[in-house]
Amino acid sequence: MALEKIEHIEGKGVYVQGNDIDTDRIIPARFMKCVTFDGLGEFLFYDVRKDDQGNDKEHPLNESRFSEASILISNANFGCGSSREHAPQALYRYGFRAIIAESFAEIFFGNCCGLGVPCAVASHEDINKITDIIDSDPSTEIKLDIVDSTVSVGDLVVSVEIPQAAKDALTHGRWDPIAELQEAEQDVDELVNHLGYLD
Repeated sequence: MALEKIEHIEGKGVYVQGNDIDTDRIIPARFMKCVTFDGLGEFLFYDVRKDDQGNDKEHPLNESRFSEASILISNANFGCGSSREHAPQALYRYGFRAIIAESFAEIFFGNCCGLGVPCAVASHEDINKITDIIDSDPSTEIKLDIVDSTVSVGDLVVSVEIPQAAKDALTHGRWDPIAELQEAEQDVDELVNHLGYLD
């Protein structure tokens, strides 16, 4: 079964401010003792969202006005630090389907792409314009157009950067290499038999 071709993502946004937001802040290491990624969304940004008793602290993800957000907006070097794939998985399990930031850590970017979660790079000025709009009206729809490399927020349209390899993978439904390998199981078996030196 072919993967979904992801040409655009639409949804409401939330701004999680800060440069160098690392993967340990996105999903603290103590929540990674799991067999599957199911349930990781519950612990997204846990240490900055919750106090020692598990009560909500001041954080955008705790604000009801952003409860329907599916597009995360942030600043420079998002997803830096450890290369743990639990961080993109936690974002995905929470409900985010795209991320717009000033820049991304390379491995984090690749792990997001492997989940079908586009990461788009916007300038600092354009991030400010986008966040001003959604802070004023959180119900404003955001559209990330992967084909055209643009983000539309209300009447605002800005250009973003998406590396060509990621754009091709997303728009042609080739963003999950494991799924592609599973789909090619018969071809793999035939190749193994043809090589002869593999049992």
